[in-house]
Amino acid sequence: MGPREVIRRRLLISGAVQGVGFRYWAVREAAAFDVRGYVRNLRAGSVEAVLEGPRDEVARFAETLSQGPPFGRVRRVDVIEEEPRGEFASFDVKF
Repeated sequence: MGPREVIRRRLLISGAVQGVGFRYWAVREAAAFDVRGYVRNLRAGSVEAVLEGPRDEVARFAETLSQGPPFGRVRRVDVIEEEPRGEFASFDVKF
């Protein structure tokens, strides 16, 4: 298991993360990483992000998401490990 091993993580991000441009910020930030997946708002006021890609890239992008955008405030990030499915071609906002 090396850094190029493909993994999948589901992040449940809570705090002041809706109405602050979090999803579009995340898509812009994703361009710097070799990750695919999506980000979307959840009804409970949190944000869900699914990341799939090489282990090191997913870890680095997850760390970026845990910091949040300039006008947001991340209070908590729950990470769920999942099996990679290879279903994504890019990283996008999901509605």
